[in-house]
Amino acid sequence: MDRKFTYLALGDSYTVGEAVLLQQSFPYQVIQILREKGHLFSAAEIIAKTGWTTDELWSGMGNYQFLPKYDFVSLLIGVNNQYRGKSIEEYNTDFEKLLAKALALADNKKEHVIVLSIPDYSVTPFCKEKDRLTISKEVDIFNTANRALATQYKVHYVEITEGTRNAATDSALVAEDGLHPSGKEYQKWAVKVAAIIEKQLK
Repeated sequence: MDRKFTYLALGDSYTVGEAVLLQQSFPYQVIQILREKGHLFSAAEIIAKTGWTTDELWSGMGNYQFLPKYDFVSLLIGVNNQYRGKSIEEYNTDFEKLLAKALALADNKKEHVIVLSIPDYSVTPFCKEKDRLTISKEVDIFNTANRALATQYKVHYVEITEGTRNAATDSALVAEDGLHPSGKEYQKWAVKVAAIIEKQLK
């Protein structure tokens, strides 16, 4: 019997797929895309919770029974650091630790680790009464940090932030809660992630 590939997704509400069906979450859609292309994959393993900051993800990982290694690992974390007003310095330190762990879990295969940028939630109805410009600028600062670390560690970086800003004029990209992405938006991310994974399988 052919071995099934494994995919571990680390993150927060954006990885869980808050406010959408499980099948619409981006890790689930990644697996579906790859299976449809004929690749054997186990169900995505997800370590993520709505509201998690970098240090909370780290704590959650500390209590988790991982497989010895995974074929692919993705990391998307930081929006709650920004939302709670945590410092960029703390984020940088935490993110590097998480990225190093993700790399170790991927058997130190740099090309099998994928970092996703933080979405810009400032354009959602949730932020109607908030300072949208400041939120957007802060998200960019956090993304500058995670992109720099992804470059330093030579892992893949998937830029999704610009696309999420289209939600300002397209309500179909936002879930019913008025804050999180819809399945339609998650599909865009899934296509990008699946394309990177498939390239490694050839």
